[in-house]
Amino acid sequence: MYAHEVILNELAQGLRSTAEGVEWFDSLPEDDQRKALHTLVLFCGQARAREGDVPESIARSGIRPTHTPAVMLTKWRFGMEDLPAYELTKSFRLLVALFSIADTRRRALHCAGGCGHEWHNLSAQSKDPT
Repeated sequence: MYAHEVILNELAQGLRSTAEGVEWFDSLPEDDQRKALHTLVLFCGQARAREGDVPESIARSGIRPTHTPAVMLTKWRFGMEDLPAYELTKSFRLLVALFSIADTRRRALHCAGGCGHEWHNLSAQSKDPT
């Protein structure tokens, strides 16, 4: 796994705090922020995020339901990496929350007895992949 993939999975699994994640995300160049958002969208799909997860994602993210990324997600639209730069951190917080909800459910339903997914066994690995 790439270092940014490890960080995103650690955030989803609560191995890193949201504050650490936002600090990491904000330190990235804008192009890399957009790539991280694109990766998060893919991870949400792989984790089988559901439209029903959106209200909890908005609540967990700490952004207002009226912010553009939240409105987009409410309409099940994921083009957040194309938003203006000032919306990227809000999008990141929201997508991390959605990924966390979906991945937690996926681990409980499909990986409860253990699994070989490298990204579900991060707590046994080093915390700082960078």
